[in-house]
Amino acid sequence: MRYDLAVVGSGGAGFAAAIAARSRGLKVLMIEQGTVGGTCVNVGCIPSKALLAAAEARHVALVGHRFPGISSEAGPVDMEALIAGKAEIVDSLRQEKYLDLALSYGWEIRRGHARFVDGPALDVGGERIEAEHYLVATGASPWIPPVPGLDGGPYLTSTSALELDRLPQSLIVTGGNYVGLELGQLFARLGSQVTLVEALPRLAPAEEPEISAGIAEILAAEGIEVVTNAPLSSVSWEEGQPRVRVGGGAEREIGADQLLMATGRRPNTANLGLEEIGVEVGSRGEVLVDAHLRTTVPRVWAAGDVTGAPQFVYVAGAHGTAVVENAFFSGSREMDYRHLPRVTFTSPAIAAVGMTDQEAVDSGIQCTCSVLPLAYVPRAIVNRDTHGLVKIVADATSRRVLGVHILAEGAGDMVLAATYALDAGMTVDQLATTWCPYLTMAEGIKLAAQAFDRDVSKLSCCAA
Repeated sequence: MRYDLAVVGSGGAGFAAAIAARSRGLKVLMIEQGTVGGTCVNVGCIPSKALLAAAEARHVALVGHRFPGISSEAGPVDMEALIAGKAEIVDSLRQEKYLDLALSYGWEIRRGHARFVDGPALDVGGERIEAEHYLVATGASPWIPPVPGLDGGPYLTSTSALELDRLPQSLIVTGGNYVGLELGQLFARLGSQVTLVEALPRLAPAEEPEISAGIAEILAAEGIEVVTNAPLSSVSWEEGQPRVRVGGGAEREIGADQLLMATGRRPNTANLGLEEIGVEVGSRGEVLVDAHLRTTVPRVWAAGDVTGAPQFVYVAGAHGTAVVENAFFSGSREMDYRHLPRVTFTSPAIAAVGMTDQEAVDSGIQCTCSVLPLAYVPRAIVNRDTHGLVKIVADATSRRVLGVHILAEGAGDMVLAATYALDAGMTVDQLATTWCPYLTMAEGIKLAAQAFDRDVSKLSCCAA
């Protein structure tokens, strides 16, 4: 059978491409061997943030006493009901935003395993499918490192952890990046005793050191034990319960009811037949693409997490649209990640866009920085929660903003303003004098810009 575009995978990249193609009248076939919708709606953004919101609600009830005159309490969690509520949201969004959309745009979703064969073409259940162009959009899955003894017991991944119908009394979370941070705090706030283990010397190792120190302090204050510089040496199991031995500078053995491996994700490229038709794959299984998302085989493209690009659904969506423009309409669209924002949905959240201090130095840029504790942000003061900071990295000569890094409630919303500032090439002086609504967390960005030249502790609350 002949199509204009055959898409392997039904996640964010695949759906964005299919919508773009059908909007231009192209004939599309999508092949999916698992659950339609990919990572985000099924096992990633949507379910994890739904549970994080629930955990936040319980945490607020437990710490409501920080406001004079307010008392509150929270009882134990009914995990079965909580997971059922999460599943209801996931099912609803999968139907509305994926299955119903495919029906309304008019493309077929074929269930089955797709494998590339000479042509290039696809073999799906013994049927040869041909298209003018092919898109590999199979996403990524949790990656588990080879740790002695790990396979001897029932460890959790970020996928299976979101399906638990019983709350672990104690939990070891291995991995201190965004998945481990979010899920570690989630289970701690639901009532588990959590130990968070990171192989590198600090949590959130890709973020600024001030952010790493800040989030470690916040998690410790919530009762989470943080163990850094602690790579896993081995795992043993006693009646299904893990005992983890860590090395490095924190050599010790840690026991718990459950073990969650949050050690990263790797592209899904096994058994696709890519290398047999000449598509080059990298050392982590990622499909190698050029700036226009072409693979090494003409008419075969790749988009989203499978390419090894930053693993965000908004990147996948942009990839999918770009592939259709480049493949069918002589487009030359390239991905520019310089001002790509990122958010870790801890509470407070971590958000950043642009260069870190060290990245600027490594690029040969003489930079200058401002770090503003949230104790100087009026909104944080009235919220009675001043944990966090805003850091701005700027070119020391031109004073152009190179990066903005935030640890604060609402950081994910604040970072959009920072993204616009970087896109516009703004300087710290412009940020310091731009209009900003008072008593918002976003004012922290303006105050951090003012702090390059002024002592903000000597400003009145609404001083410009």
